[in-house]
Amino acid sequence: MQYEEFLRVYAVRAPNLMWFLGAGTSASAGIPTASALIWQFKRTLYCAAQHVSVKSCEDLSSASVRGKLQAYFDAIGTFPPENSPDEYAFYFESTYGDAADRRAVIDKYVSGASPSFGHRVIAGLLRLGKARIIWTPNFDRLIEDSAVRAFGGTAKIVVASLDSASLAIEAMNEGRWPLIGKLHGDFQSRRLKNTAEELREQDVELRRALVESCKRYGLIVVGYSGRDQSVMSALAESVSDGRGYPGGLFWFHRPQDPLFEGVSSLIKNAASTGIQAHVIEVQTFDELMGDLLRQSDDIPSGVLSEIGESASRLTDISPEPPGKTWPVIRMNALQLLEWPSVCRRVECTIGGAKEVRAAAAKADVIVGRRNVGILAFGSDEEVRKAFSSFKITGFDFHSIEASRLRYESVELGIIRDAFARCVTRHRPLFAQRRGSQYILGVKQDTSSPELNPLEQITTTLNGVLPATNLRWAEAVRVRIEYRLGRMWLLFEPTIWFEHTDNDDQRYTLAEFVGQRMAGRFNSQWNSLIATWGKILAGNSTRMSAFDTSAGADASFTLATTTAFSRRSQRR
Repeated sequence: MQYEEFLRVYAVRAPNLMWFLGAGTSASAGIPTASALIWQFKRTLYCAAQHVSVKSCEDLSSASVRGKLQAYFDAIGTFPPENSPDEYAFYFESTYGDAADRRAVIDKYVSGASPSFGHRVIAGLLRLGKARIIWTPNFDRLIEDSAVRAFGGTAKIVVASLDSASLAIEAMNEGRWPLIGKLHGDFQSRRLKNTAEELREQDVELRRALVESCKRYGLIVVGYSGRDQSVMSALAESVSDGRGYPGGLFWFHRPQDPLFEGVSSLIKNAASTGIQAHVIEVQTFDELMGDLLRQSDDIPSGVLSEIGESASRLTDISPEPPGKTWPVIRMNALQLLEWPSVCRRVECTIGGAKEVRAAAAKADVIVGRRNVGILAFGSDEEVRKAFSSFKITGFDFHSIEASRLRYESVELGIIRDAFARCVTRHRPLFAQRRGSQYILGVKQDTSSPELNPLEQITTTLNGVLPATNLRWAEAVRVRIEYRLGRMWLLFEPTIWFEHTDNDDQRYTLAEFVGQRMAGRFNSQWNSLIATWGKILAGNSTRMSAFDTSAGADASFTLATTTAFSRRSQRR
């Protein structure tokens, strides 16, 4: 089944479909995924065993850092291989052997998280009866918090966790909805499960309730890798010779992530018995929920307003002159007055995101892979150059809707990449991607007059670390976010430095950066933010990524004044 077909049939089947939400659905709320935690556990174990600083492995997104860590554990020979389903539980237990310590670690990550756009959407679906049952192995309470907000309290919500497993079967038999089943317990449960032995001994009653529910309803799985054998065996048991999953089994999967063999076997086995079972590609939980929301034409406006952005708290005014008694706080944000509203959409026979990136490397384009096709910025000639060998069947424009910029979507990703390209074309800066952010640093051997104010504050703009060949530069970390109905460039002054695997050099580098940043107190920090804001915005002229009219260019205009905050009324 293709993604578009699922969107069409969901509205018809919604009341007969359950949801299974894994750790990936909480990523946009700021909670690390299981994959991210695995690398943190590896770093902790490695650095403790080698008696080195964790800063020596600070950038866990670096292929060289990951390679070093993995080589260490592979050499030991007693740890699970990389991407094994057993990695999370094994490394978690190896790092923190005591259950109380594991609870403390989980508490650290989940206690301060806030529900994402996707959580608010699914809570709205619960309220409208378009979703009834949600299963999750997550420790956070983002689903419950969203549901409480949607229902205005806890009275109508049934939560079955390890401490109250019998509630799940009771609620299903009595038709009490919504039901939220917490397979591993929330982070405050004294029976929280998160090691291999504990996962294998999944609570009997909750497992029975999961299996029973899968025999009554279909299931949508999102953000879940399939690592837990206890959960996967329950889902496999629910196939029940073709009698399970009467509404279908739909497993949503990020195309760039590995699909575990257990998941492939489950889908294949279910399909062989006549169950409608499919693996469907999608980038994020928020993207899926946003698309489902747009396909629903019967959601009351009141629910839509709760799901959407809060009422605007922005006012277009000028800051008061210095010396006034009304406190003003400068924000490290510049409003994007102009950003791309359309891009190219290409339909062809190419595969997933990995194949798209490989093809795009042969041309001067910025691309992203979505279910609707390839989204691209660049001249038409270059776009066709990249994908003409894949039998192009559609070549038109794609509108970039503001609703898709509220979360980590493909559209937001290509806009972010296009902005980085713009800045490096129009400013004396270089760009280096770091996950969903970019580091913009001052180019070596530059003498641009627009950098003079920055040099007056920092004395030097870049150089080479003494006794090494490592380069460093004054820089700013930037990311783009859509908030309160507007697009913002958030930026934070920092120091860029070259990566090194040499521990001694890393220590020297960390000491150098620490000393350079140590004296930057409020006054200097304020000056840095103001100065970087002027460098990034220039004189608020239009910047283009490609300067082409024969295609889909990406143009940006930045406000010259940073956002600021103050009390709405004097006291």
